[in-house]
Amino acid sequence: MDLQYQLKAGSYYLYDMREQPSAVTGERRFKLKTDTVAIAFDQHTGQMHQHGSPARIQSWAMHQRRRLRAAGALDEANDIVVVSGPLPVEELNKCLWISGYCRRLFTRLASLPHGKLQRQPYQWKKAA
Repeated sequence: MDLQYQLKAGSYYLYDMREQPSAVTGERRFKLKTDTVAIAFDQHTGQMHQHGSPARIQSWAMHQRRRLRAAGALDEANDIVVVSGPLPVEELNKCLWISGYCRRLFTRLASLPHGKLQRQPYQWKKAA
């Protein structure tokens, strides 16, 4: 649970929760900022291979498929799946934290809500 995505101002931010927040701002430095996010995983095992910006993940997947096909591993090459778009943050984080969760996400992909249109829970603040 070291890496975690958060949705802020319509962008996905990836944080490493092991890092200490800044003493000045109270915020952690983000590792990635992107408008949409992509995940590459094995379709049969659900194991996540890569996650991040869609262009980088698509490039990685094409390279891996080409390399696996050249080595004669056609089934392994065909099992690499890339899903991208505005995915719900909770689902992304479960993919990071739970081994094999990507396969469950893939089967429910059509019924998932748009990741950026989810209503954020209201947070009560104490009056000073």
